[in-house]
Amino acid sequence: MVIDAATGTVLRQYPAAVFGGAVAASAATTVVVGRLGVTSYDNSDGRARWWRQTGVGRTWRADSDVLYVADSAGGYLGSAPVTGLRVINLDSGTERTLHAPPGHIFSGTLALAADGAVLFTSAAGVTAYSGSAGGTLWSMPAAVPEGTDPAARLVYLTSAGGALVGVDPLTGAVKASVSGSTAGGSAGMYVVRGGVALGIDSGAGGEAWGYNMAAGRVTWTAAGLPWPHFFADLSGLGGSAALSGSVVLLAVCPHLTHSPAPAAPASDSTMSAPAASASATARAARSLATTPSPSATVSPSATASPTASAAPVQVCGDPELVALNL
Repeated sequence: MVIDAATGTVLRQYPAAVFGGAVAASAATTVVVGRLGVTSYDNSDGRARWWRQTGVGRTWRADSDVLYVADSAGGYLGSAPVTGLRVINLDSGTERTLHAPPGHIFSGTLALAADGAVLFTSAAGVTAYSGSAGGTLWSMPAAVPEGTDPAARLVYLTSAGGALVGVDPLTGAVKASVSGSTAGGSAGMYVVRGGVALGIDSGAGGEAWGYNMAAGRVTWTAAGLPWPHFFADLSGLGGSAALSGSVVLLAVCPHLTHSPAPAAPASDSTMSAPAASASATARAARSLATTPSPSATVSPSATASPTASAAPVQVCGDPELVALNL
């Protein structure tokens, strides 16, 4: 949906794939990954400016004004290798096909695209290819891609030893790193912007903090955030850290409240199908909202009978969003 930022009025609605959506947008146009292809729309009248067919279930990654779409039999759920990348200019809609190096296939799954490099991940590690020529640029064994820092023009990976390393996307040269003991343990690092990593301590009273990659130390803390708190990446499709800024969002819970215990299920002979569905939906919703206790245990008696009463669950009373400037 295209929404007027001043009034909240919905101006346009465009069809999108479940794991698609807007990959480029301006006041004039919106480019959307749909179920069967990529379409650029004119926001003034909603008409399509251009359309490029891609097929169902394709993995895609955007890099500035370029969209890379993986060609693989069965889409992202299939096990077939990626045989080529469709390279689509998000402004003009022009398309070309990028092939793997001669005699090879792209190694693994399309994971990231940054600064003209396309990263694939597999059980062996990370391999980077040229987004213009398709040749292999570099590889790092036993590494996992974590994200990018557009301002610093770095790609972040977790190395075999658990360290968080920032590498040049075109050369693979390590430009910044955080040891595994700092990146792991009780704290978690979630995003890097402008050379500063957002860290969040777990547990009541845990702080959010900024780790300066160049200085090699924590340079600020945000104390007193209500627990639980977490990086607010609810969709998994870009999250809450803007590509062009240093602001990230945390979801916090000022206080917890108790939800009523789920009702004991009725017998099979008396429960109708709609009632069973509603009950399952309610339980699922409560499960998503629950903050589990590390010490919580389930007694054998609680699982022995389907009619055993369930304990109330804790949910967030009134969740809030906190914006932090890294």
